[in-house]
Amino acid sequence: MTNQEPLDERFTSFLLHAQALRFGDFTLKSGRRSPYFINAGAFDDGITISTLGAFYAEKIVDAIRAGILPRDIDTVFGPAYKGIPIAVSTTIALTSLHSVGVGYTFDRKEVKDHGDGGILVGTPLKDGMKVLLVDDVMTAGTAVREVVPKIRACADVEIVGLVLAVDRMERSGEGDVSAVDAIAHEFGFPVLAIATMREILAAAAHMTDARGDTLIDHDTHERAARYLDEYGASRN
Repeated sequence: MTNQEPLDERFTSFLLHAQALRFGDFTLKSGRRSPYFINAGAFDDGITISTLGAFYAEKIVDAIRAGILPRDIDTVFGPAYKGIPIAVSTTIALTSLHSVGVGYTFDRKEVKDHGDGGILVGTPLKDGMKVLLVDDVMTAGTAVREVVPKIRACADVEIVGLVLAVDRMERSGEGDVSAVDAIAHEFGFPVLAIATMREILAAAAHMTDARGDTLIDHDTHERAARYLDEYGASRN
C-alpha cells in the first residue's frame, strides 16, 4: 500500500503482515476472553520497529497539523516495558522523516540507587515541559493510571496527549464509556490511536494475500465482530 491509502488501512496491513495482529482465543488482563490480540512483541527487528515508529510519527504530525497536539512537544514518553521501543522509534521517525526535534524518556520498574540513579531514563523531565505519552494498546487504562502519577512526581510537566497503536474500543467498566474516553476525561488530555479495532476489522475483511486468499476468514471476522458487540463501547 502507498501513502495514498488511508492510515488505518496501511496500518492494518502492517499489523497482519508483521503477525502482530493475531486471532484465536486469548485471556486479557481484564479476564475477558478475546478472539484477537495485538502482540507488540512481534515488532522484534529493525524493519518492523522502525516502520511502527513511522506510523506513530505520522499520526502525531497529523494531530499537530489538526491542532489536537501542540507543535512544541519536548519529549515522547514510553512506559516500561513495551512503550520503550515505541518511544525511541517514534522519536527517530519524527526527527528523520518530519524534522520534528524531540527527546524520548521512559521509566524503570524500580528506582535505581547507583550510577545515574532515579526512575527515569532519557531526556530529563523539567518543570514546564510538554510530554507526549505513547503506548501499544489500551484495554482498561491501567498502565496510564500507573505512569501519570510517576511522571508528575518527577516534575511539573504538561502531559499533552497519549497516542496508541490500537484502540480496542472496549468499555472501561460500568456504563458504555470506552477506556479511551474514560482516560481522556479523567486526565484531561486527548487519547489518539493509529487505528481503532472496528477500523482494523473493516479493512482486514477486504485484504488478500499474494494468492488472492482473504487474510481473515469469515468465521474469524464474525467472532471478532460479536466480541465487539458484547464488550465494545458504542460511542467510538
